[in-house]
Amino acid sequence: MNNQVPIAEGLFSWPSPNPALLGSRCKNCGIAAFPAAESCMACSGQDVEIEELPRKGTLWTWTVQQFMPKPPYHSNETPQTFKPYGVGYLELPGGVRVEGRLTESDPEKLRIGMEMDVIFDTYRTEENGDEVISFFFKPTQA
Repeated sequence: MNNQVPIAEGLFSWPSPNPALLGSRCKNCGIAAFPAAESCMACSGQDVEIEELPRKGTLWTWTVQQFMPKPPYHSNETPQTFKPYGVGYLELPGGVRVEGRLTESDPEKLRIGMEMDVIFDTYRTEENGDEVISFFFKPTQA
């Protein structure tokens, strides 16, 4: 089995049988942030705590990325193998919006306000065989 590593430390609980995004919440004003911050963006308070964010939310807005992003974008794709992908903001209960890739890229299957799940999956495989794990937003199945 390949080693699984998070795309960046501190974005989500990993390794975990039930991973979750990690945000911060100000104990003074209650504002949540993602990624987690050491101070509050709203009131500059220093008393923040790390919390697991909800694993479901609603699609706040989205688009389809039709061209390969400029460096430092790093995936296993080349300009010849690039496939368009959905990108959107998920509004989570508790007052935070998170930007991420969508598992769906067909505009006919996406709509603002639809329920989505936060999932964790392989983003790319490194030359040494390590699987880089990231978070994605997947439409909730009815």
